[in-house]
Amino acid sequence: MIVTFALSLALFLGINIICVRLHGLEFFSLFFPSGTSVVLALLLVPIELISYIFKPISLSIRLFANMMAGHTLLKVIAGFAWSLMGCTGVLFLIHYVPLLILIPLFGLELGVGLIQAFVFSVLTCIYLNDAVNLH
Repeated sequence: MIVTFALSLALFLGINIICVRLHGLEFFSLFFPSGTSVVLALLLVPIELISYIFKPISLSIRLFANMMAGHTLLKVIAGFAWSLMGCTGVLFLIHYVPLLILIPLFGLELGVGLIQAFVFSVLTCIYLNDAVNLH
């Protein structure tokens, strides 16, 4: 989890540096939507600030959870096959079934990894676009 958090935090800090260098103090207009009254801003600014701070956290947790779920599934099925292999008779022969199930699951895990890399990249590009083109 620390690797995904470090990656998303590094990207988040880089995006903030780019935004501050491009826009200066206008960077804070991200937290104050245009056309809002001052009374409504008292509610919106803290919500926008919290939402902005939690972007790298949600990005890292999303990546970690999706990758960890697949790894856990592979580990459970491999452990089941291992415990069946310790048995004798018919149960020993059945241990090949979970091992055969692992083959397509490796492909599924590869697909999930590719999709998560794509989602991570797209969300990073969206965050960068929001920082470069202030609303």
